[in-house]
Amino acid sequence: MFERGTPGADRIDALRGWVGDGGGLLMVGGYLSFTGFEGKAAYRNTALHEVLPVELLPEDDRVELPAGGRASAVGTGHPALGGVTGEWPPLLGYNRVRPRPGAEVLATLGGDPLVAVAGYGAGRSAVFTSDCSPHWAPAAFCEQWDGYARVFGGLVEWLSQ
Repeated sequence: MFERGTPGADRIDALRGWVGDGGGLLMVGGYLSFTGFEGKAAYRNTALHEVLPVELLPEDDRVELPAGGRASAVGTGHPALGGVTGEWPPLLGYNRVRPRPGAEVLATLGGDPLVAVAGYGAGRSAVFTSDCSPHWAPAAFCEQWDGYARVFGGLVEWLSQ
């Protein structure tokens, strides 16, 4: 709506249709993802919300973990985790969400979904509710841990069917 103040295509609705027709979507967390900082991301109020394997909260959903929190993989046999098992390095925060009925929660952080997957129409969707870069994901997670590439590789391969 900010492009020259003229009506245009609803890109989020187009994305929903693309996933429903067989595409794959991965939503990654951050300050302006999911519901986000002061609720400003507000994806809960868009067509994208129905595609996700999780329900978004109506309020600021950020959970800061300055001392770090360790994820627990609960779906270690699922191909979307890329074969990663065992302990994950600490993360410094995430966006709190709730799993939808029928979604598979593959990893949790603070008792909330960190990685969740589901089908949508002929397609698939997944979430990684923490950051994928050095903000909530410190160097020990995104640069030094060999599981980082394996998890994101597994997610991309699973999403692409």
